Amino acid sequence: MDKKHIIEEIIRTTKENNGVPLGMDKFASESGIKESDWFPKYWTKWSEALREAGFNPNKMKSAYDGNVLIEHVISLIRELKKFPTTSDFKFKAYHTNGFPWDRAFRRLGKKPEMAQKILNYCKSNSGYEDIIEICKGVLASSEKEEKEVDFEGVEPQFSYVYLMKSGRYYKIGRSDCVEKRNYEIGIKLPEESKIVHKIKTDDPSGIEAYWHKRFEDKRKQGEWFDLLSSDVNAFRRRKFM
Repeated sequence: MDKKHIIEEIIRTTKENNGVPLGMDKFASESGIKESDWFPKYWTKWSEALREAGFNPNKMKSAYDGNVLIEHVISLIRELKKFPTTSDFKFKAYHTNGFPWDRAFRRLGKKPEMAQKILNYCKSNSGYEDIIEICKGVLASSEKEEKEVDFEGVEPQFSYVYLMKSGRYYKIGRSDCVEKRNYEIGIKLPEESKIVHKIKTDDPSGIEAYWHKRFEDKRKQGEWFDLLSSDVNAFRRRKFM
């Protein structure tokens, strides 16, 4: 990843955002360029990258209050009817102005710790009986997993979320072996299928759901979608999620 390409992407995304430079997280989502691609090789601060691209950095937003973050999580729980995953946080932030990016929620800790903090908050206030039950379920599940599995030394299991094309339509699915899956699907189709791109992930079901939801207005049948070239490019920018 060279500096010239990153600067070109900053300029492109700024123009598409009506001349306002994107924040670091939003830029990573739109361009596929992660913080590790430029820090500390080219810049030590995102504001330095924006200045070199010819833009004035956005004013730093103050950190979210812990209770404000908890209220955002509660709102998302009620919307989803379940405790949100990292993919749910990213999808909500991408489509909802003012909703914090997943990085902000790290202040609440990992899933069990976050659930405990939300549970404590809800018990101190009225009208959160539905949230209390969901958080209790998360904590009970976490305790069961800790008793049944010793995670020390266990490597994460990776799989793939793939994008295939047959004719004019695209399929978004998940598989441990994309090539084998392409063959299995291809022999059942009237037109040749080909692998467009695959994303490596340790959360295949969550990442697959993210892309299905992102393109839900373009779904034709099952896992098949009528995508634009910009949609395909957005998928291809991701190598790992």
